[in-house]
Amino acid sequence: MPELPEVETVRRGLAPWLEGATIETVVLNRKDLRFPFPDGLKAALEGQRVETVGRRAKYLLMTLSGGKTLLSHLGMTGSWRFAEHGIDKPPRYYEPGTEPKHDHMIWTLDHPRHGKSHLIYADPRRFGFIDLYDDIEQSPYLRGLGPEPLGNEFSSAQMAAAFAGKKAPIKAALLDQRVVAGLGNIYVAEALHRAHILPTVEARTLVTKAGKPKKALDDLAYGVREVLTAAIEVGGSTIRDFRSTTGEGYFQHNFAVYDREGDPCPTPLCKGVVKRIVQSGRSTFYCPVCQKAH
Repeated sequence: MPELPEVETVRRGLAPWLEGATIETVVLNRKDLRFPFPDGLKAALEGQRVETVGRRAKYLLMTLSGGKTLLSHLGMTGSWRFAEHGIDKPPRYYEPGTEPKHDHMIWTLDHPRHGKSHLIYADPRRFGFIDLYDDIEQSPYLRGLGPEPLGNEFSSAQMAAAFAGKKAPIKAALLDQRVVAGLGNIYVAEALHRAHILPTVEARTLVTKAGKPKKALDDLAYGVREVLTAAIEVGGSTIRDFRSTTGEGYFQHNFAVYDREGDPCPTPLCKGVVKRIVQSGRSTFYCPVCQKAH
């Protein structure tokens, strides 16, 4: 499932071509994705200008000139792409009109600088969904989310306050979207490795008796920012079903531990071998030598 870097990559790919464009027509090739399309979606979108393309956690947010906001979650296989062009690249997708079976929504756009184009939402497994809000703050998907890990509110002190007394493993605590928004299985594994923290240690052990972050938690906050920034710079991780708006993404080539079971740990001078365990039904990859309890 796309995580924060993948969704941010899609946002950055869409924004230059979509912001300022008018949605002339909308074609819905089916009635639903994971959930039914909102009632009146076609009428609500047609004639609207897209003001901004934003992101909150793993959700894309498109604000419209009439005041509504469209929320898009990509699920496991959802994608937005232009039929005519990639991002600063020559045409790389089929021409409009072919309409493969997984293309569930097509927008005809008119942009003041780029002219006409067709934006397509495709989703083979249909685990993604679309919603539309008069007030995005009322969305149940955004309510209660923690701070953005690349924003100013995220810090080791903020995590310490959330982790104090928490017996849950640090991996599970980091995946709690109320603590930090947008992190998923891949980048939590990579951040814990960068901070040299065992994924099985209780979250509370990274907090002092006075409620302050230990050095390991400082390292973790830095590791989270570092791994997300690095992933965004190379377009996220194109693995299994995810593709960016240009079809690219290269961070999977830089994974230190994720999906690297049996490989030597890349930490300099470490003699460990990457191990895989299962936590809460999900694979966890780590080095049992250089990742420690603190």
